[in-house]
Amino acid sequence: MLTAMKKILLPALAVLTLSACEDPFNREGVGFTGIDGEPRTVSDVKGAVAFQPPSTNIPAELAKLPAIQVSSDKSEYEKIAGVAIDNGGRTDTNAVQLEGSDTNLFLSTVSVNGQLFGVLRTQNNSTKVDNSIGSTFGAQTERFTGCLAAGDVFRKGSSERSSGFAVPLNCR
Repeated sequence: MLTAMKKILLPALAVLTLSACEDPFNREGVGFTGIDGEPRTVSDVKGAVAFQPPSTNIPAELAKLPAIQVSSDKSEYEKIAGVAIDNGGRTDTNAVQLEGSDTNLFLSTVSVNGQLFGVLRTQNNSTKVDNSIGSTFGAQTERFTGCLAAGDVFRKGSSERSSGFAVPLNCR
């Protein structure tokens, strides 16, 4: 009888000792599910596998900022988009700064004559970026702004490089 109790109690004691290191009901740590090693949650510890910096939720940050209101006497869609690009945010108070490898870009919302645009632009008009950024912005509008694109992407610049891009938004 004593040997049977030893066989049961020793493993149970080992399990209890090892599990005493952590609360069994605390499931907030970063864990891994299965062989592929996908993290089951995010971590706020820099360098951890599941680290997500707090500024990665771009639509939430953009939603905190008010849309820049502009009136214009222009009526053509391209010209209204140009006005939106010209008036797009360039500081932390009216735009979300997106850090790029070469150039920092600023994402803001601008309402021109009641039409809302998502605007992605450089800090000044003399700095230009490749037009492929504009096509990516148009394809990923919902991801960046939280709104659907309501039209094509407009750009301000040359056929190869531009200083800003605007896409009409449908946030309903």
